[in-house]
Amino acid sequence: MQATSFTYDSATRTGSVLLDDGTPVDFGAPAFDAGGLLLLRPGQRVRIETEGEGASLRITLVTLQTL
Repeated sequence: MQATSFTYDSATRTGSVLLDDGTPVDFGAPAFDAGGLLLLRPGQRVRIETEGEGASLRITLVTLQTL
């Protein structure tokens, strides 16, 4: 699934993305670390993997979207 980086805190390696429908979803350090990224800027297109749905949706991986 694709999304857009919305917030990122480099101290905690946590942040949030906006899904294409505008829904914000938070991610934790384990999801960020799983993607192998060093930095994330707001507005970057990212690829995410998730578990669950609705209110229990959880991001398990954040990485840059490449073509």
